[in-house]
Amino acid sequence: MQFQKILVPLASAALLVAAHHFYGWAGVAVAAGALVMWLLLHFTRMMQILKRAANRPIGFVDSAVMLNAKLRPGVTLLHVVAMTRSLGELVSPKDTQPEVFRWTDGTESRVTGEFWGGKLKKWDLVRPPQTDKPQTDTAISPAP
Repeated sequence: MQFQKILVPLASAALLVAAHHFYGWAGVAVAAGALVMWLLLHFTRMMQILKRAANRPIGFVDSAVMLNAKLRPGVTLLHVVAMTRSLGELVSPKDTQPEVFRWTDGTESRVTGEFWGGKLKKWDLVRPPQTDKPQTDTAISPAP
């Protein structure tokens, strides 16, 4: 259950009521101004993240291995988009839970994340099989 959907509005209302109780309408004005500033900061952060992601191909990440190392359970989709600077490629059917997104790098390694309610629950890294190429000896021989 997502308590943030309930807790944040209740805490905001409690702040407004407490401000009115202790400082009257001037306190309500200050508390409302602080709440609006907090909302604007979050909105600005979200717009900046999406603006950066708009300039990259969907589902592309510089290094899937590094993304795999940085992921943690409970991270929001917006935070993952901020890390990758790219919107994930939607793998699951639209508007269904869980939402599954994929990010692929230049070596065809890919990270697939499963999001329940916008929060990362599990992910996996898939790396392509390595082709066996003959190793050439690049060591420098001693001078004669």
